[in-house]
Amino acid sequence: MKRIDERDTMFARMNYKEGTEQYNDYYERNKDKKEKDDDIRQRPQICGEGTATYSPINSPIADANFRFLSDIKALSEGPVNPNKVEINEDEMTRKIKGLTLHYGAKLVGVTKMEDYHYYSHRGRHEEVYGEEVKANHSYGIVFAVEMDKQMINRSPQVSEVIETSKAYVDAAIIGMQISYYIRELGYEARNHMDANYLVVAPLVAMDGGIGDIGRNGILITKEYGQRVRLGVVTTNIPLVCDERVDFGVREFCKECNRCIRTCPGKAIPSGDPVEIDGIERWKIIQEDCYKMWRSLGTDCGICISSCPFSQGVPLEMIERIKDSKETISEALRRHDEKHGIRPYIKEPPEWL
Repeated sequence: MKRIDERDTMFARMNYKEGTEQYNDYYERNKDKKEKDDDIRQRPQICGEGTATYSPINSPIADANFRFLSDIKALSEGPVNPNKVEINEDEMTRKIKGLTLHYGAKLVGVTKMEDYHYYSHRGRHEEVYGEEVKANHSYGIVFAVEMDKQMINRSPQVSEVIETSKAYVDAAIIGMQISYYIRELGYEARNHMDANYLVVAPLVAMDGGIGDIGRNGILITKEYGQRVRLGVVTTNIPLVCDERVDFGVREFCKECNRCIRTCPGKAIPSGDPVEIDGIERWKIIQEDCYKMWRSLGTDCGICISSCPFSQGVPLEMIERIKDSKETISEALRRHDEKHGIRPYIKEPPEWL
């Protein structure tokens, strides 16, 4: 599978300022993206004044979370204790998984890092633009933190971006604790967190057995659906890997289409998956998705809330989904009876 270039992601592209070396280089090589990107740049920032959900009191809650993440991202890597502790890989795997859950993650897995898990080049920050990413760690510890269902069901209000930004902070802190611990044992470890990833977290999570990627490009877990944010720590400490789990996400998404129906940007593809860069998958129109974020003032979240898995599909039904269209139909019927077009809580929480 071909590596993804971080320079092509919307978060990177929106950081390219006209007249800079990065801007000139990227749009010289990607002339077809320049007009649409320049149009999006003229729109208000997420959580900014002029967006549909802007609140001078509440929107800065999410801004503060993202500023904090920016301030700590330099701590993702650090010195390794020169006194290496001899470990047993089975014992260490159990310990790291247990510690990750104790620190607040809901799910955790381990995978052998493959070349395609890493970005090919960095692009999000000016100082590392174009830097080739070296795939130099053998193992990935991947974990998920849960996002509160009530907050996500208020999508696309400010409540949603407060919750997603909080989850990014939660994942970043857990990743820091685990990576610092591993380095203290004398092994290399890097925390991959918001705005400082070298890896494509959903791909690592899929291979680590946490979930599978749905039609809208977001990881779906059995337990929490898409109401998770992911953290990854890559390391060279010997660990025992988990197996990828196929519980019928592809079959379910082919029948469901709730995210297509509710997406305000019409950015989610219909039909069957197609081959892209060597793998059969769905691919959203990221420009249309992100443009909606800049209009709404939040990172939307409607598709996450609309996914039946996010609202809870009984585990006994999930076990039958892969081999039973009747089970999928029953799960969708139950979802629609309870939630209609999509679950939506109009009023913000009382404290907000």
